[in-house]
Amino acid sequence: MNRFAKIKSFVTDDHRYVFLATSFVAAIGIWFSMQRRSDMSFLRGAYAVEVAMYWFLMAWLALSAVALVWKLTHWKGDAYQRTSPFTKQPVKTVVRYLSYAVCAVTAALFADRAVMGFVSVTSSALSHDKNPSDFLSSIVYMLDKSHGIIAQGILTTVGLSVFGTLIAFVLAILLVFLRIQQIDRSDNDAVRFFKVLGTTFAKLYSTVVRGTPMMVQGMLIYFAGFGILKNSGMTVSEIGRVWSTFVAGLVTISLNSTAYMMEVLRGGIEAVDPGQSEAARSLGLSQWQAMIKVVFPQGIKNAIPALSNELVVNIKDSSVLSVIGVFDLMFATKTVVGIYFKQIEMYVVAAICYLCLTMVASWLLGKFARHLSVEPAPLTSVSDMNATVGTVAGTGSSEYSLDMKKARQ
Repeated sequence: MNRFAKIKSFVTDDHRYVFLATSFVAAIGIWFSMQRRSDMSFLRGAYAVEVAMYWFLMAWLALSAVALVWKLTHWKGDAYQRTSPFTKQPVKTVVRYLSYAVCAVTAALFADRAVMGFVSVTSSALSHDKNPSDFLSSIVYMLDKSHGIIAQGILTTVGLSVFGTLIAFVLAILLVFLRIQQIDRSDNDAVRFFKVLGTTFAKLYSTVVRGTPMMVQGMLIYFAGFGILKNSGMTVSEIGRVWSTFVAGLVTISLNSTAYMMEVLRGGIEAVDPGQSEAARSLGLSQWQAMIKVVFPQGIKNAIPALSNELVVNIKDSSVLSVIGVFDLMFATKTVVGIYFKQIEMYVVAAICYLCLTMVASWLLGKFARHLSVEPAPLTSVSDMNATVGTVAGTGSSEYSLDMKKARQ
């Protein structure tokens, strides 16, 4: 209902920059009117109507020019508002309705030239026995003949990106826990050793993975796995069933995204108020318990917008995995190019497909991020922390209750 009210208000209210906006619309309509009609043009037999549309748009541009000149010559103070006839009623209302007519005429010309032209080109391309020579017809023809190949490439790209991002998220949570470990006074020598080892490993992993291209990583992972399995005595066909290019690509994307997600999670965790962890420790929780029950949930929530962007990045970066034979969208595009020897046309199609995939992913992730946009309530006292820890961790044992009572005392 609110959206309907906004649309109604936009249609019925006067607008300040009506000439400026609709003059661009009129110019576009004039450009469409000068384009060649297609065989399916519904204005083909209405020449007089089209001429009237053209001169109506030209008259609107002339009227907009007059309004602009008047604005430039009366720009000081409120001179334009006092002297211009375009700011008075009922002229403002008439101008508003004329602007709607300009938009309607342009829409009709767009439908006649662009939409019906595309329908005509599509129909003509589908009836050809061989690949047409013009750009758009060639694209339509190749998509019609190779739509199965392109669809398979798109599905592979989506599968690699989605599953790779999910696996990387789980691995990143494990690695970020190692990355942020700090030596505690109560730790014995063994615990200190493993904390230093885990932190060093996480730092080294992040440095190596983020410092090398995914293409090189994919080739190393695929050929290294292939070599290991071959040395174990497996045949090439057996290796293909176990270590396919899709599996190698999924491993590559997962391991690559893990490094970036780990750093994003670390930033989200470090953005949590240190008082949260201190209050949890004051209630008797260990460092592990404070991180798992209090800090981690808030840190992951803070990092969700940046984490979701990794899916969009993976959709685009998965194209480099075609070098190891992964049948993704890029590999499918190269396959069609090899069949018809039309490079520019198919790479334009690939670019549009990648753009559509990233736009859909961004829209879905945006809705997900807005759904989780509620900020965590700050804990200002020990009693607030007590309530939060009891709710999140479900600690109803007598041991925790005793520790909390000691903390209050």
